[in-house]
Amino acid sequence: MTEAHLTTPRIDVRIAHTADLDATTLKAARALLYDVFDDMTAEDWEHALGGLHALIHENGELIGHASVVQRRLLHGGRALRCGYVEGVGVRADRRGRGHGAALMEALERVVHSGYDLGALGAADEAAAFYAARGWQRWRGRSWALTPDGVQRTDDEDGCIYVLPAATTPLDLDTDLTCDWRDGDVW
Repeated sequence: MTEAHLTTPRIDVRIAHTADLDATTLKAARALLYDVFDDMTAEDWEHALGGLHALIHENGELIGHASVVQRRLLHGGRALRCGYVEGVGVRADRRGRGHGAALMEALERVVHSGYDLGALGAADEAAAFYAARGWQRWRGRSWALTPDGVQRTDDEDGCIYVLPAATTPLDLDTDLTCDWRDGDVW
């Protein structure tokens, strides 16, 4: 896969697949996310792998990361191809300068061109950021396909945001079910 570069005013975002990132970049991304999130787990890091990464470097140092991976979400009797956003983080001393918006702009372009919808789990403090970008809070109940069958994930209700595609009708007040993965399913 070839790499793409998006340039927002003064912010250069590199887009690359996990397979195209060297070990040093992956190590820096993981360290950045562990610095950004006090509850980051090995499973959370794994969830950010296997798709496209948006990366921002300053003076050769990684200061921002986000990724989008493919998942399947069930909605209205259909399995939708979802671009699921993971690992969005900007180094603390670089926040408030548009880096998060630049990362999301890059991933939203990927979601709009390659998926039926985008989705992410938002912490309370990030919800307004995503909503301002057009992400919509899922108002219906959340579920997960687990090894033991379909199970409610009511702790996630109100924390899931979606970015609908124009061609995929969504009813934000109905049930939404995600595929299974270890760790946090949403």
